[in-house]
Amino acid sequence: MNPNMIIRLVIDLVMTVLMLVAMAYPITGNTVHEWVGVFLFVLFIVHNFFNRRWYKTLFKRKYKVQQILSIVVNLLFLVTIAVALISSVPISRDLFPLISMNNNMIMREIHVLTAYWAFILMAVHIGMSWGRMINAARKMAGITTASRVRTIVFRVLAVLIVVYGVQISFERNMGSKLLIYNPFGDWGFEESTVSFLIDYLAVMGIYISGTHYILKFIQKREVN
Repeated sequence: MNPNMIIRLVIDLVMTVLMLVAMAYPITGNTVHEWVGVFLFVLFIVHNFFNRRWYKTLFKRKYKVQQILSIVVNLLFLVTIAVALISSVPISRDLFPLISMNNNMIMREIHVLTAYWAFILMAVHIGMSWGRMINAARKMAGITTASRVRTIVFRVLAVLIVVYGVQISFERNMGSKLLIYNPFGDWGFEESTVSFLIDYLAVMGIYISGTHYILKFIQKREVN
C-alpha cells in the first residue's frame, strides 16, 4: 500500500479516537480534554496538509452527485471542527488561563454545538470513505475473495449497531445537543468509560452505515 495512504489512515484513525476522547469530557476531566484539543488541532493541520491537492482542484472539474455531497460534508466538517477548536481557547481554564473567559456561556454553547456537529460530520466523512477503508483493510489482511456469509454477518451487525445507536441518541438527547438546548444538563459524570465508548461508537455507526449505503444506492442509480 502507498505509504502516504497508510499515513493518512493512521492520522484519520488517531483523530477519530481523539474526537471520542474529547467528547468524553465528564470522564476525562478538563485538563485532559484541553490537551486532547491541542493534539486534535495539530493533527487537523497535518490532515489538511496531506490533502492540500484536494483544495487546489476543488473548483477545476465537474462533479457527480456523490462527489458534490463529499465536498459539502468535508467543508462543513472543516468549518465545524475549526470553530470548535478556536472557540475552546477563550473558555480554557488550564492551558490558556491568561486569555480565558470562563463565564462566557455563549462561547461555551458555540463550542459544544460545533463539537457535536463535528462529531456527526466526522462519522459521515468516515462513511463516505468506508468502502476504501474496507478495501484497504482487506488488502492488509490478505483477503482476496468475497464471502457471502461474511457479508451477511457484517450487514446484520451494522443493523444492530444502528438500532442501538438510534435508541442511545434519544436516551442521550443528541438532538438537543445539536440545537444548543441545555447542552450541559444531562451529562452523566458517573458513567463508565466502556458504556460511553459503546454508546458513542453506536451513534457514529448510524451515520457511517447510513452514509455508506446511501452512497452505494446513488452509485447504482448513476450506473443505471
